[in-house]
Amino acid sequence: MSFVHPAVLIALVAIPFLVMWYVDHQRRRAQAASAFVTPALTASVSPLRPRWRRHVPMLACLLALALLIVAAARPQRTLARTVDTASVMLANDTSGSMAATDVAPTRLGAAERADDRFLASVPGSVRVGLLEFNTKVTLLQSPTTDHALVHAALAQLRVTGGTAIGDALRTALRTLASVPRDGGKQPPAAILLLSDGASDVGSDPLTAAQQAAAEHVPIYTVELGTPNGTVTEKRGTRTVTVPVPPNPQQLGEIARISHGQAFTATDAKGLDTVYERLGAELGHKKVKHDMTASFAGGGLALLLMGAVASLVWFGRLV
Repeated sequence: MSFVHPAVLIALVAIPFLVMWYVDHQRRRAQAASAFVTPALTASVSPLRPRWRRHVPMLACLLALALLIVAAARPQRTLARTVDTASVMLANDTSGSMAATDVAPTRLGAAERADDRFLASVPGSVRVGLLEFNTKVTLLQSPTTDHALVHAALAQLRVTGGTAIGDALRTALRTLASVPRDGGKQPPAAILLLSDGASDVGSDPLTAAQQAAAEHVPIYTVELGTPNGTVTEKRGTRTVTVPVPPNPQQLGEIARISHGQAFTATDAKGLDTVYERLGAELGHKKVKHDMTASFAGGGLALLLMGAVASLVWFGRLV
């Protein structure tokens, strides 16, 4: 829960002082009564004492005051609502290093499975598109609510070449910009970028991230792999083992600049978890629900209950 005017809550410190005043007031009333009647004769003189009922109206008033102070601070609750018109582009790195087997069965195989988890967790109303990038960028599926088409397109992913992250982001932004407008407004959009290294070919990815920020398209980056990842390459007549450790720095900068979020996955299970979480997050938006009326209504109801109890039991409001 959050508050629009949290400073108003300072007034709650008055409640304990009112309680102390009330307790002192009751003590003085008891002392005044004992001046006329000794405690031993109190039961005979006043056999129908209100006992606990005497304190109910005051307790109701104190609780009502607390609720009304909270209401004045404008309480709000954050709720997650399904986004009906959102679009998400999955941008999968298919450079040569994605053949590394440090993430079972391979980095690319784990990415394909994670994409399936994402499709299963995102609401059906969300448009999802898919592109692969290595030395060049290939759009495999435009954003669509038919997630089966995206699933089928995943089978076309192939490992080869370098890592053109900047070009991939620019292609994703152009594709998202072509999505039909909703009521004259561009629907909310995001890019989910999976890679295991820094860009080594094509346009500058940080410039593309700045463009994404200007277009209000956050980029969620997922760095995949472990420091021990390797691939084998043919060099003439020799087969050599080449280390391909992940490079998280650039992906982190891309996420920060575009106002997205950066994740790291060192195994297939961790990657699945990230994609399931993002599927739920990107398919919903957080909205503030004003709870002022509920607290104010509760406070007024307690005031009414206290007044009625006082009138029924004692024939007076106070």
